[in-house]
Amino acid sequence: MPASRDKTTAIGHIYGIINFQCGIRLLRFPAIPEDIEPSDIRRKEAGLFIAWANDGHESFYTYSWLHARTKRQFSQESTSFYLSLKQRHTYVSRLEHWSCSIAENPPRLHYEAVMKSDEGVKEWTSLIRKWGFCFVDECPVTEKATQELLERIAFIRHTHYGGFWQFTSNLAIKDSAYTQLALAAHTDTTYFTDPVGLHSFHLLSHTDGEGGSSLLVDGFSAAQVLRMESPESFDALCRIKVRWHSSGNEGVNIMPDRSFPVLTLEESQPGQEAKVSQVRWNNDDRAAIHADDPKEVAQFYAAARKWVEILRRPSSQYWHQLRPGRFVGSQHGRLYISVENIAFLKGTNLGQRMKFCIKHPTLVVVPLNEEHTLDEH
Repeated sequence: MPASRDKTTAIGHIYGIINFQCGIRLLRFPAIPEDIEPSDIRRKEAGLFIAWANDGHESFYTYSWLHARTKRQFSQESTSFYLSLKQRHTYVSRLEHWSCSIAENPPRLHYEAVMKSDEGVKEWTSLIRKWGFCFVDECPVTEKATQELLERIAFIRHTHYGGFWQFTSNLAIKDSAYTQLALAAHTDTTYFTDPVGLHSFHLLSHTDGEGGSSLLVDGFSAAQVLRMESPESFDALCRIKVRWHSSGNEGVNIMPDRSFPVLTLEESQPGQEAKVSQVRWNNDDRAAIHADDPKEVAQFYAAARKWVEILRRPSSQYWHQLRPGRFVGSQHGRLYISVENIAFLKGTNLGQRMKFCIKHPTLVVVPLNEEHTLDEH
């Protein structure tokens, strides 16, 4: 097969017949003879026509399709279905790290832009991808409208908290979120093998009440600071795996199928610096560190102390006031969150995964000292 004017590339017969795209793939590879040979090959202007000797099956391959699937090209170019390793890194490089200065111009969209067109949804998810969060302003202040906004991205997925669920600070579930305790910046569902992807808040009512102050911290930016200031701490949080768990309620003891480090790195090409693709940190969900080498345990706690110090820096923290009509969605696995003095919340999980997200828990929030009435659905 001609790869260029002065180069040729070989693709095996068995590869060609197995991967031929002819609508629904009805050909099962165990039935294909290992010594399959073409009975006829003809070069056309746009590609190759091949008739196969074993059963007369006819295939047509465009040159662009064949070139994209060579080892040399596949590491450099994407196909119509997949991103190559290089392009995944190009995609990740579009992320923008931020600090407290983002308060001057945070990413935001209007509710109608998201609801009226798929282009609006594309812009919304692109902003979440780029910055890790995005406000949607002028959202109707109802549960129904909030749920409809969420479902512009994906359907609701149930967890042990339910579907579109609610909770108050009454310890009905033994979780620190069900108290009036101030929570440190954290990620949720560290105890899931596949943690949620998008955390969202919508304050439904706030007249004479207090509370609703919300904190966002860019975990990817914090990880980069850690990498520069303390490479050994960065290495420890990437290398040493932690047992995460959710327990305390009768009949509930959730753990992932394996231990995970605080910082997970993207797959990288040789010679390139691996980027952080996911952060997990919730001190309330962390089990004891188990390591054969006591030095490794000490390394982890020293690194964790440095990590928390970076998260607590004023320069790392963006505080904003939740208000009725302003919906905020943040990319979990990147953004650390905290909400102060919240008495009543409703939420949900969305269950679809896109290129950069998306399995999301969502919270609808009413603050302390606030009389509230909620729609029944």
